[in-house]
Amino acid sequence: MNEEIPSAPNDSPEVRTRRDFLSGTGKAAAASVLAGFSIPAVHAAGSDQIRLALIGCGGRGSGAVANAMDADDGVALTAMADLYEDRLERSRVAIEGKYKERAVVAPDNRFIGFDAFKRAIDTLRPGSGDVAMLTGYAGFRPQQLEYAVSKGVNVFMEKSFATDPPGVRRVLKAAEDAEARGVKVAAGVMSRHSVNRAELLRRIAAGEIGSVESISAYRMGPSGPLGPKPDDKSDLEWQLRNFTKFFWVSGGLWSEMDIHQIDELCWIKGEYPVSAHGIGGRAFNNTDKGQNLDSYSVEWTFADGTKAYDYVRYIPKCHNDFATYIQGSEKAAQFSGNIHAGTTKIFKDKRIADDNVLWEAPKEEFTPWQAQWNDFTKAIRENTPFNQAKRAALSNLTAIMGRAATHMGRVITWEEAMASEFRWFPGIDTLDYDSEPPFVADENGQYPVPIPGQWVEI
Repeated sequence: MNEEIPSAPNDSPEVRTRRDFLSGTGKAAAASVLAGFSIPAVHAAGSDQIRLALIGCGGRGSGAVANAMDADDGVALTAMADLYEDRLERSRVAIEGKYKERAVVAPDNRFIGFDAFKRAIDTLRPGSGDVAMLTGYAGFRPQQLEYAVSKGVNVFMEKSFATDPPGVRRVLKAAEDAEARGVKVAAGVMSRHSVNRAELLRRIAAGEIGSVESISAYRMGPSGPLGPKPDDKSDLEWQLRNFTKFFWVSGGLWSEMDIHQIDELCWIKGEYPVSAHGIGGRAFNNTDKGQNLDSYSVEWTFADGTKAYDYVRYIPKCHNDFATYIQGSEKAAQFSGNIHAGTTKIFKDKRIADDNVLWEAPKEEFTPWQAQWNDFTKAIRENTPFNQAKRAALSNLTAIMGRAATHMGRVITWEEAMASEFRWFPGIDTLDYDSEPPFVADENGQYPVPIPGQWVEI
């Protein structure tokens, strides 16, 4: 299994198209893959350099640097931090090979360790426009966000944003602190920057499909299993490097990846749900040693009774889909397409089919990842408000509700999720390389898997 980027739905197409350009080794291989990220620079007003500190040097973080560089030619990567030197070096070589002098990180600004994020953030200039890029594991996100905000530097934080309700509340508090300090925060649920989705929402608000009756998201595609831990890896390193397989590190594959779909459901409805109910399971022949289920089917209910659904299956040789649909009282609509594409359509009636399209938006000029960085750097240059941390945290809580409902086998309400004191790993802020993780494998190398009716995570 790729230790940097997990196997995700549809054989990780999101990761491959957005971030995973580090599969080659050596400068030539990395630079050739990075060439696919060439987008004309969108240099906003002003000439001061925006410095980036990359904290978490896997594929997702390295790809976000590429988006930032392509958004504004005054952006430079000046510091890097990671738990493991091999990841930092692969990322550094790849980015420098593409962006040359804009990405030459001095040896003194390359930091390794559990406190490396602090040292990297400390190299940035408070109030200058510099950005701390928090692109590592969601379990560490609240602590890192708090520190960056306390230092007065802007933040880009990748999804997801917390693994449990207390972590969500920390993000919400940091969002308030950022607002008070004038710190800008971009959050990696990037589809909100899609011009096609915005246009469809305008049309829905104008009544073109009638009233919204239900919303359904699909993210179905195979995901590779986690094998047994090799003898040369500590349990802590194994779990960190395979982060989506462990709830304390990432929240789990479903919560980590489907936060995009969940954020879309809440965006379309314009509010957050009052409850969640879910069903999931594992196939009889499952060989995955990790903690995830093979399928998730979650139903959220909003205050007016409207339902929203997210359907996931990670089993190969099955029907796959990657899209979000809306059923209106008069017509149906498509809100997004494969790998988060801005594929938006209105159908002639409630039948969703290619031969039944009434209106369709053209292909978007920018990917949603690039559009987000275009908007973010523009806000920095023009010093306009930009703080996405609160809505990101609330969408994250919506995901946590759905995950808990599925794993625990009961309905979870918004109030109990928000109030919950459940934490996967109370000691996560003080980890070091000798720490023991909160989960251990049994004699067969299997880590604990949720059993509905017995499992607790709220």
